Amino acid sequence: MSGSGISRATTGRLPEYLTYVKSLPRDIRFVSATAIAKGLELGEVQVRKDLSAVCGKGKPKIGYDRDVLLYSLETALDTRSGCEAVIVGAGKLGKALLGFGGFSDYGISIGKAFDIRNDEGSPDVLPIEELPSYCSLHQIGIGIICVPPDAAQEAADLLVKSGVRAIWCFAPVSLKLPETVKVQYENLALSLAHLHQKVKSIH
Repeated sequence: MSGSGISRATTGRLPEYLTYVKSLPRDIRFVSATAIAKGLELGEVQVRKDLSAVCGKGKPKIGYDRDVLLYSLETALDTRSGCEAVIVGAGKLGKALLGFGGFSDYGISIGKAFDIRNDEGSPDVLPIEELPSYCSLHQIGIGIICVPPDAAQEAADLLVKSGVRAIWCFAPVSLKLPETVKVQYENLALSLAHLHQKVKSIH
């Protein structure tokens, strides 16, 4: 089943399911949503709904074939083919994302960051001039923008020219992009403000 129709919340739980199913003894052929829910301390209804979106319904009183479920989870997370992303902007945020290992849970790796400043102390930070050739050689599909607002559009234009098909933008701007390029905006200040409002509502 394709992962394109899976909700963001469900996608966030898939690595837990995958890790749990992988941890089961090899002689266990079938696993039920009830067992997974109990093992992960999650609601059974939620687990059934999540697994149904990925692998359809399990067999009554038996559950899911372990190997089929593993394949479906790995396919939904795209861990088999993998995806490499690059970062434009090697400041504190860019380097933090570059060193974060959790992306691999979703079949994504971040190979390099690119910056206008020369950083000879880090082999994973390359001159921005090398971005197009690197993207072409490694067939990069995703670009991550971690530059100041006034440099974000220029970074996006360079990424598009370099062949990326999707952009994750941390700069608080609205980018002008071709319709064929997908964009996800991440406003950290807004997220923190929302959390602050939740805290205030408790009192």
